[in-house]
Amino acid sequence: MSGISAGIVTFSDRLNRLLNGMALLCLGLMVLFVIIQVVARYVFASPPPWTEEGARYAMVWLGLLGATMSFKTRLDPSLVKLSVSLPPGVQAVAALLRSISVLMFLLPILWYSLIGLKMDFSRSFLMRHWYLEAHTFEISTFWVAIAVPIFAATVLVHGLARSARMTTSCTLETKENE
Repeated sequence: MSGISAGIVTFSDRLNRLLNGMALLCLGLMVLFVIIQVVARYVFASPPPWTEEGARYAMVWLGLLGATMSFKTRLDPSLVKLSVSLPPGVQAVAALLRSISVLMFLLPILWYSLIGLKMDFSRSFLMRHWYLEAHTFEISTFWVAIAVPIFAATVLVHGLARSARMTTSCTLETKENE
């Protein structure tokens, strides 16, 4: 594996470990907030309003981080499962089409998260959230919304690492056949 390919794969693996830890933290927070909500509602008859919103925000982060983890481990849903017995050329074309479809999905998400309509940064998804405040927390909803471009960028990194691995394995197979 070349130095660049190895670097991309290593970065993807480390990023995945970091985000796995963050997902576990979000899961723990979500469960904690729900437990507080249930106990406060049924024992004290006075649930704090922030627990529901906190659980919702933790669930948003958990869902998006979980999606990156499933993409990395190839456990994400797939419309078509290809047989391993297909010729290498067909497998390469299928992989290319899969990569193009991922790009077609993620690049607009990143674009509108960061840029916005008519190249107006102030109309981007993140900037619109910068000035919005959560109902029960005194924080900007930017800290919830930032999960969306993090998700998209992470899946792109994992896709690059997947391509680097495939390119390296194809190169190794070609050298072995020579």
